Formats: sequence, structure tokens, C-alpha cells
Amino acid sequence: MRSGPAWILEGMDRRAELTEFLTSRRGRVRPEDLGIKVYGGRRRVPGLRREELAQAAGVSADYYVRLEQGRADNVSQEILDAVADVLELTEDERKHLALLAKPARRRAKRRTTQRMRPGLQRLLDSMTDVPAFVLGRRMDVLGWNRLAAALIADFDSMDVKDRNIPRMVFLDPASRDFYLDWDAVAEETVGYLRMYAGRYPDDPELAELIGELSIRSPEFRVHWARHDVKDKTFGTKTQHHSLVGDITVGYETLQPPGEPDQLLVTYTVEPGSPSEQNLRLLASWTAADREMSQFPAEAPELP
Repeated sequence: MRSGPAWILEGMDRRAELTEFLTSRRGRVRPEDLGIKVYGGRRRVPGLRREELAQAAGVSADYYVRLEQGRADNVSQEILDAVADVLELTEDERKHLALLAKPARRRAKRRTTQRMRPGLQRLLDSMTDVPAFVLGRRMDVLGWNRLAAALIADFDSMDVKDRNIPRMVFLDPASRDFYLDWDAVAEETVGYLRMYAGRYPDDPELAELIGELSIRSPEFRVHWARHDVKDKTFGTKTQHHSLVGDITVGYETLQPPGEPDQLLVTYTVEPGSPSEQNLRLLASWTAADREMSQFPAEAPELP
């Protein structure tokens, strides 16, 4: 007898994911906010009931039940928008709902090995004053520059499998000291991972990653069960470097042309801030180390 959710072992079940996602979003909405009177007695479930949501969205209760269970075929965008409006979904949640509501037509298959084209690595290397790296599927780190390695992690010394942001955040104890607001970073990481799961529910490597994190990290299980989704676009975070101190960075993400599964991530700091001073200090040490590495290990003997 196998243990654990079946989708962790065999790939994500889109219908189950849709049911759990909509159920979790219904639980956030108070009936009173929609003008629904709640009489005495305790309701069995928090938030809206299915029939209440259906009425507010202008669809029959039977149709909404089929929609929530993933049994409604050819769901119109108009109906999805109506449901999303009632649930007050964010833009990312709306995209996630649309992906889940579409019937799966692809068979699970192991995707090709991720590769970053040489031009992107040259671009990273040219950005000497800005930490930058490229993320691939499942937030695997595919490439980086020296300053990113100096700030975040020594990627060169890591196994390829461990060059993965979710694994670093949830399985490396040092991440609790590195990210000053670890909870926010953990929430953001899971949100993007679930967003990816909606796009590629048939990714076996993703199922393996989620299974490993679910087994090894109680915090991950808690975050994953919330069904929150958030695309990785831009934001700020503060990181603590053991040598130079705290550095608050603003991050921006760009999608390289022709690479739909890759993101170029850059870190910038506020001009004139202590973070800029600390990052400059780290950059100078990184440059000095690079220059020293170009010298031979032993000085040649003079004739």
C-alpha cells in the first residue's frame, strides 16, 4: 500500500487541485460581505457555501458543484470571471483558476534537461555590480554571476539537484538566518511553485520535489495546504550576509525571449543606503578574489 497523496507520486491531479483551490478560496469570504444573512447557530464550514457562491455568481448550484469538482466541460471565461469576482481573487489567482478549469490533455512525461544558452551566461558575467541569476523550471538555479554566488550561495560547490530555491529555503537551516523575513520568503516561494504546478501539472520532477519537501519540511506542508498562488515578478527582501551584514534588495524578473520556462532575476539596492555600501563592499571582495585566482598558486622562481 502506497502512502502519501497520489498526485505527489504520479503527478498533480488537476481536478483535485481545482476542488481544493476553490474550497480554500470560498473559506476566505464572509457571507455577510455579500449581504447574506447568517442566522443563529454555527456553520459547518467557514466562508461561503457552494450554493451561496453559485447564486452570487449567477450560475446554478448544480453547475457550480460540477465546476468545483472539475466535471464541467468547456467552462466559459465569463463564468470563471464571475466566480473570481465573488471570491475576490487576485490576478495571479485568476490565472491559476483558468489553468485548473481547463481539462488536461497532456500526458505526463519527463521534460528535457534544462539548459541556459551561452549568451545568457555572458550577460550575467557582464553584470559585475548587480547580483543576477537565472531560474528554470521548479525554481532551479541554472546560471549566476559571481556577485550572486557571493551573496546567496556558492552554487559551484553544490550538487545540481540542490541548486533549487525551494530546497534551499526549506531544507537548508542557514536560510533562517539569511532571510530576515523567512516566513514571507517561504510563502512567496510556495506561491510561485504552486503557480508553476498549475501550468505544468504533468511534470514528474515537480511531483518529486513537492513530495520531498512535504516529507522533510513541516513548514512547507503548512504553506502548501493553503493553496496560495503568486507569480514571481518583483518585490523586496532583506538578506543577512555573514561578512557584510544586512542587504535589502529590490528584485526584478525578466523572461528571456524564447525561454518561456526561465526567469532572469536581478537584485538592486537603494542608492546611498547602507545596503548599497554593504553590497559594494561584497563586490570589491569578490573582485579581489577573482584577481587573486588569476595568479599562479606559487610564485615562479627568479633566475
